[in-house]
Amino acid sequence: MRGFMVVACLCVSLTAALFAQDTTSQPDSAAPTLAPPPPTPTPAQTRYLAGLRSASRGVAQLKDGVDRVLRSLARPDSVRVKQAGSRLAGLCGAARGFMANGRAQMQAIAYEDSARIKARALTMQVDSLLRYVPTCEARAARAPGRTANELLDRLRAYDVSVREFREATGIGSRPAPPQ
Repeated sequence: MRGFMVVACLCVSLTAALFAQDTTSQPDSAAPTLAPPPPTPTPAQTRYLAGLRSASRGVAQLKDGVDRVLRSLARPDSVRVKQAGSRLAGLCGAARGFMANGRAQMQAIAYEDSARIKARALTMQVDSLLRYVPTCEARAARAPGRTANELLDRLRAYDVSVREFREATGIGSRPAPPQ
């Protein structure tokens, strides 16, 4: 009986080996080819990216404030709209520090050719947001809907610039959340 089990196991393993697909002999043409990783960033590029990361923290605060206002406008509750507007004004003030600190590190000369153009466009978008922040602080509590809509337009332009910059530098962008 033991001999029969050994022979049966050998037959099964030989059959599996005969029908196994040989993947080492020919490359699979249907397999996706991965793009080469981006080159190692220079110190100036690393500084630019650190500045972008800091500015992005401020932008995230602005997005949070705008989201709060838009959600409160969906319900006809004037108290919640006023609270959301006041919160947006406060978040605009807090975001200014992050964006100003990050913008100081974002020197477009760190990149070459088309990446420099995209880096310059991105810094211009950060500058645009920085110029609008005092208006946001002053007006958000009084006119939250209008302020949120104007800020939302600037944030959309910023997002487009970030995506184009990431594509130009080969960093890649995060996938957009499903809608």
